[in-house]
Amino acid sequence: MEGVIDFHALEKELQEAVAADEKYQRENEAKFRAVRQKVASYEEFRDIVLASHLKPLEKRDKTGNKTKVLWNSCATKASRAQESRVELPQELQQLPKTSSEFYRDWRRCMKSSQEQYRFLLQLGPQNLGQLFQAEVAFGLLGEFLTVLSENVSVEDQDPILEILESLSGTKRFGLNVELLSRPEKESCRLLFEKLQRMETGLMSSPELVCEESTTVTHISCQSKGSAERKRMELMQRYQVP
Repeated sequence: MEGVIDFHALEKELQEAVAADEKYQRENEAKFRAVRQKVASYEEFRDIVLASHLKPLEKRDKTGNKTKVLWNSCATKASRAQESRVELPQELQQLPKTSSEFYRDWRRCMKSSQEQYRFLLQLGPQNLGQLFQAEVAFGLLGEFLTVLSENVSVEDQDPILEILESLSGTKRFGLNVELLSRPEKESCRLLFEKLQRMETGLMSSPELVCEESTTVTHISCQSKGSAERKRMELMQRYQVP
């Protein structure tokens, strides 16, 4: 019915606005704190901002407490293995539902670049888009690009392009790209370069060549053309020369 106010939607929008404002204030204070501390490098500055949401452990959270409160979800092993080809680390109990949970698991549970890569693929573009619908936290975009560049494989081309597309639709994406460090920008360039080489290799492979006489092919020329267009568009969004 027209004119009816959706209070649930208004409440959700208000909560998101409050959370976004708190996040902005928290990170802004962390930036000023880092400047006052005269940190030696950009990496130290970024780490201080990224960790601005973390709080000191309370007494009841410490190991050996009689109540045995599990303050860290990484402390419990998963009850069963993931059926998907891309598996989560055993220490991870469940997929994150908020950006804060993601950052916690990204820092505490992912022990290597390979695990971070599997984690991003496991979440997929849709979940990542929902987790970071407000914005990608300061510094995380560069870490994502570095991890993807280091681990990209031929069979993961499509999901990686979808992840890149999803991240490019988040708020303040242009600003995040501008704030990438020089090594992160180089990782971004290398990622798209690898994707292009893989794409070219697939198109030139004898097993994957599209022929008019073939009714069923291993791969569609049309879909590859679409992937190429998507890659070119994403290169512009990520400011890859």
